[in-house]
Amino acid sequence: MAKKQEVRSMFDSIAWRYDFLNHFLSFGIDFLWRRKAINEIRKRIDPVKILDIATGTCDLAIAAVRLNPESIFGIDISQQMLEEGRRKIHKKHLEDMITISLADCEELPFEEKQFDVTMVAFGVRNFESPEKGLSEMFRVLRVGGIAMILEFSRPESFPFRSVYHFYFKRILPLFGKLFSKDGSAYGYLPDSVSTFPESDQFLALMNKAGFSNLFQRRMTGGIATIYIGQRN
Repeated sequence: MAKKQEVRSMFDSIAWRYDFLNHFLSFGIDFLWRRKAINEIRKRIDPVKILDIATGTCDLAIAAVRLNPESIFGIDISQQMLEEGRRKIHKKHLEDMITISLADCEELPFEEKQFDVTMVAFGVRNFESPEKGLSEMFRVLRVGGIAMILEFSRPESFPFRSVYHFYFKRILPLFGKLFSKDGSAYGYLPDSVSTFPESDQFLALMNKAGFSNLFQRRMTGGIATIYIGQRN
């Protein structure tokens, strides 16, 4: 099975438990990471139109409401994840601001230079081609717009690195299987993080896609990293 189809199937199967497990297995720190990511955007731009790629259950799109844009568009390849997101948007009465739809992050259904911000949280490592996904993020950005990527990374300092690897490789897949009934999904997570290019390697991919004024901020001992790039 191609990676895209595998990822779609996996997220469709765990969508009903995704939010609970996200917050439970991260001890709620994922809320803080998204808040810091939104603050990094706020420091650089007052966006009117935002695109949230791999929006999933829309946590980042909902967090971006604090930026007071006119509109937020979210796209994802998993219909079930979008259904969960749609319920949250309705509950918060945000239908007039947030629009979500099924679409491929590597073939965005938008014209060039449409958005002030393109962003993605914990989704780039799931792209079949990160290079193509980043190029699409660049293509739909207006000149002066920014891209923000929030992604898992690997701690460097001992002993935190050892504790992190034990939790990520042993504990997280166990609880993921227990609560979602899908052991492969939460085994995929640490595997995908371990092979994902991070830090300067990822900034190099952003630069190749056309981004400049590159920035990274590692958080919580290096468990997650915010990457920023601009279209000039």
